[in-house]
Amino acid sequence: MGIYETLGVRRVINADARLTRLGGSLMPEPVLRAMEDAATSYVDMFELQRAVGRRLAELTNNEAAYVSTGAATGLFLTTLACMTGPDPAAIERLPSLEGLKNEILFQRVQHFAYLPAVPLSGATLVEIGAEPEMHPAELEAAINERTAAVLYVAGEHMATGALPLPEVIEIAHGRGVPVIVDAAAQLPPASNLWYFTRELGADLVIFSGGKDLRGPQSSGLIVGRPDLIEACLLNGAPNPRLGRPMKVGKEEMLGLLAAVELYVAEDEPARIARFERIVAAWIAVFDGRPGVRAWRQFPNEAGQPMPRCVVEVDRAITGLTGADLVSRLWESDPRIAVKQHDETGISMTPDTLADGDEHVITERLLEIVAAGSGRG
Repeated sequence: MGIYETLGVRRVINADARLTRLGGSLMPEPVLRAMEDAATSYVDMFELQRAVGRRLAELTNNEAAYVSTGAATGLFLTTLACMTGPDPAAIERLPSLEGLKNEILFQRVQHFAYLPAVPLSGATLVEIGAEPEMHPAELEAAINERTAAVLYVAGEHMATGALPLPEVIEIAHGRGVPVIVDAAAQLPPASNLWYFTRELGADLVIFSGGKDLRGPQSSGLIVGRPDLIEACLLNGAPNPRLGRPMKVGKEEMLGLLAAVELYVAEDEPARIARFERIVAAWIAVFDGRPGVRAWRQFPNEAGQPMPRCVVEVDRAITGLTGADLVSRLWESDPRIAVKQHDETGISMTPDTLADGDEHVITERLLEIVAAGSGRG
């Protein structure tokens, strides 16, 4: 009996997304070994954070890198970094913001759920732009002597109506203001690890360590300008400063490092091809069954270049709705997590699955559809 079973907790087959509420990702063996090895010794945490940062910067073609406790902490620390810079006196005065630039600009059309991590630092969030579309003059007019940074949320799903990132960077840099990019879920492609910084010129970019990198759930990766990465380090643990409660352990640091080493060495086209095969197999099974339609969605819901399979059901024939499919799959044992596509269907992602999970999903979904339509 496994540890979850001893607690009476059902395991989950995740065909939804790499979500915190589902435990992030499944970590590969080399990541688990690195974390286990890290746990066997004491170490100087200041030395380790800098050494890991240097290696991560090298792997990701960046000037500097830092390990945080997740991408939301990345928002918090990068905000502090842009307010204080690597000035020990300014950092020591926190939470007093006297004399510091403390406004973070973001486009109203890019409002997202994790923004509260920014004002947690003491900064003031300033929404700019009138929906449904942002104009360059609105960003230019909003930048003033209190502006610490401009925050941009990357991803195709956040681009509608927003100023493109290159334009945001050009305007902000023209006024001497840094740009923070939240790219938490913007992997793959692996090239995004350096695209936003090296090619577009963003100052700080945040990635989740527990999503497609398949590192520890409680880890995040910040890359960018050396002075601002240094400011992240000085504001964060193990320093007794404002970021101290968001402590990253030696196990997470070395686990994330192992995950990034694997990620940049991976055969990305072969990995995507596997996902395409799973989606094609699902479509072959479900599309054309009585009252069922299945099709390929691309890119996925976060704008990543990976396929998903959408399965729609005709309620008049199957007696089922999209919500019915979600709930009945979730009540399976093991639970199966999928995303409700709309009232008539669900979407299923292959990139979160362990080998063989796709067959379990296929069999269970066939049972549900057959039971709903009264067919054996």
